[in-house]
Amino acid sequence: MNSTSPPIAATLIPGDGIGPEITAATLEALDALGAPFKWDQQVAGMAGVNACGDPLPPACLDSIRSSKLALKGPLETPIGGGYRSSNVRLREEFKLYANLRPARTIVPGGRYDNIDLVLVRENNEGLYMGYEHFIPIDGDPHAVGMSTGINTRQGCRRIVHFAFEYALRKGRKKVTVVHKANIMKALTGIFLETAREIYEAQYKGRLEFEEVIVDACAMKLVMNPWQFDVLVTTNLFGDILSDEIAGLVGGLGMAPGANIGEHAAIFEAVHGSAPDIAGKGIANPIALMLAAAMMLDHVNRPDLGDRLRKAIDATLNVDQVRTGDLGGKASTREFTAALVQRIRASA
Repeated sequence: MNSTSPPIAATLIPGDGIGPEITAATLEALDALGAPFKWDQQVAGMAGVNACGDPLPPACLDSIRSSKLALKGPLETPIGGGYRSSNVRLREEFKLYANLRPARTIVPGGRYDNIDLVLVRENNEGLYMGYEHFIPIDGDPHAVGMSTGINTRQGCRRIVHFAFEYALRKGRKKVTVVHKANIMKALTGIFLETAREIYEAQYKGRLEFEEVIVDACAMKLVMNPWQFDVLVTTNLFGDILSDEIAGLVGGLGMAPGANIGEHAAIFEAVHGSAPDIAGKGIANPIALMLAAAMMLDHVNRPDLGDRLRKAIDATLNVDQVRTGDLGGKASTREFTAALVQRIRASA
């Protein structure tokens, strides 16, 4: 730890599947940087169920309440049944209303080069609120499935402000609001209407502003992603488009994410727990490492965040050390060792 930096309390959730492996790799990189975090390790997801019968144990929640800061590996969520997503519950519990997903080309020469996009997703409303139920008919208990989506004016204002302020702070040029107000006139109409009002009242002349319907946006991201800069959208659309954007830069293994609220922030690798490769030592830890770099930015240590990003860049492109998903042969261990060497060389 850098003696000039006071320790910063933070919760560490290694997660499930490959989570512990990529978390260990990330901690090695952070230690080499001298990052100022003092970790309180907790379990959640399937690890929480196995440890104490709870996918989101009270001790984990208490730790985040205390530290207001967390780094989280992937958490396993059962498909179609079982417990609710721990990721969604964490966002609700701590009112983490903004999901921030930057995507930048690190390894050149793919289908798309020079990608530098940021997606800002509303995190607590829309169709992800979980207001769902079944209606039984003629003996079929699941004859009709219903879901209710809710967007509030306050929630729309909060996320749109966040997107505009982020764009200004980072020197971005344009914000695109993504919607489906032509069909979902109430649910996403309120989002578009609010974005227009806020832009006209506070940001006109300071940033470019555009509107695009979500299906057209999905197409344009494939045809010409360079026309976009910062995109802001509702919960479900953001979930889908952020993964599409990750595909432009090499997939979810290169995609960090942050969940930010007024009183807490959780940084994460956005990919799944990949149980099929867990324990094999071949997982790509870059997404969680980039999330840790975002975490360093958040605690006002962008100097360390930039050193980590530059070291990842050099390890991949100068040293040509890459894991299998990026066309290389390096193990998690070998990539991490090469990265640590780069970090130390940059000191």
